[in-house]
Amino acid sequence: MYWLIETEEQLEYFTQNPIKEAFIEIIPLHDQIHPAINDVSLVYIKPFNDAKAYMLCIDHSETFSVNKTTIGALIQSIDKVWVRDKKSALYYFPFKNICCLSPLNPTYIQSDTQAHIHFQNTDYPRLNRIIPVSKHYEKCENIYKQVIQVLSQPIPDYYSFYNEKVILAFFGIERNGIKINKQQFNEHYHPTKDIYSIYDDRIYTQYNLSTTTRRPSNAFNGINFAALNKDSGARSSFIPNNKFVEIDISAYHPHLAARLIGYDFQGLDVHSAFAEMYGVSYEESKQITFRQLYGGIYKQYEHLVYFQQVKTFINRMWNEFEATGKYKVPISGYIFEKDKLDNMNPQKLFNYVLQNVESAVNTYILMDIHKLLRGKQTKIVLYTYDSFLFDIGDEGIEEELGEIFKKYKLQIKTKHGTNYDFK
Repeated sequence: MYWLIETEEQLEYFTQNPIKEAFIEIIPLHDQIHPAINDVSLVYIKPFNDAKAYMLCIDHSETFSVNKTTIGALIQSIDKVWVRDKKSALYYFPFKNICCLSPLNPTYIQSDTQAHIHFQNTDYPRLNRIIPVSKHYEKCENIYKQVIQVLSQPIPDYYSFYNEKVILAFFGIERNGIKINKQQFNEHYHPTKDIYSIYDDRIYTQYNLSTTTRRPSNAFNGINFAALNKDSGARSSFIPNNKFVEIDISAYHPHLAARLIGYDFQGLDVHSAFAEMYGVSYEESKQITFRQLYGGIYKQYEHLVYFQQVKTFINRMWNEFEATGKYKVPISGYIFEKDKLDNMNPQKLFNYVLQNVESAVNTYILMDIHKLLRGKQTKIVLYTYDSFLFDIGDEGIEEELGEIFKKYKLQIKTKHGTNYDFK
């Protein structure tokens, strides 16, 4: 059978042989446009029980078109479908059988052909429709040759946590977007191109889940949403449909460290407890605690039980890392491997573990939030490590959201506002 499938008849013939497992590469209309405001041009599919790959045509200038819903039904019928980026794929084909390669640490894939490079700075929002199909096929063949090497390795135990929970948790935020005051936004921000992430006065963020510690970053189209300036007034550009409520977790890393070492603050405010231990003010105590968690314990506070236990934990963790070449993080089960990390030391490994544990706990919190908000007007629109931003549209929902954080025995503070500046 020819590799190009552009009619319903060709697709019907193609599907006569059932597919159990396959790799697909979704080719959107434009590679740089956020998937929430994008659509599909082509789908490359390489069945694992076939010597050849195929290109399914949905919307391209050179070919006839097969209905996207029909192709979706084909993809859904396959037992296991591998993609490079499941979070992006879910915008186009929201199916449970999709499996993500990114938690398996695939190497960066340099795959663009000369045709792709020639067109890559073109503003046309349906760019991939005019790049020759043969060049898309060539690019996808190169991608497949590289990802199949990843799939030839054993699947780690932590894979299901990232594929079935983490990706869905952050997809659930991303797809909501954030409403903006376009005039104010233009005064403060200069995205690469508006069409990449802004539509109908709403901007879309994109969480990168493949960082070293698996703590998501969030930057897209020239804007770092994880580090929006708090002092310039730029945050006032982001506005709710109704009202914003931000829930911040207090003393998150000191609290998580306490869980790792089995220390109990007995329900006390963490920073107040430390202020009493140090004999300093509340604000001073925050700075002292964070500097010790991230930079090493001060000799003058080594006698405190909390830091004695932190030091013991760090030493035990580091000894295991040195002896076995790896360390398995609680909750996520993620494994930090010595031969994949540079310039490690005990304190750095502890910081990596804290970031991973934070992200894992937040994943469970987010899953509970999505469950609560299903079918409601309230949306979660932004996440930044210990901060969760909600566009509130339901009476009484704020109290219910608070109960989720109480479930995880976390101390929270809330802010209310008509924009994200909260001033």
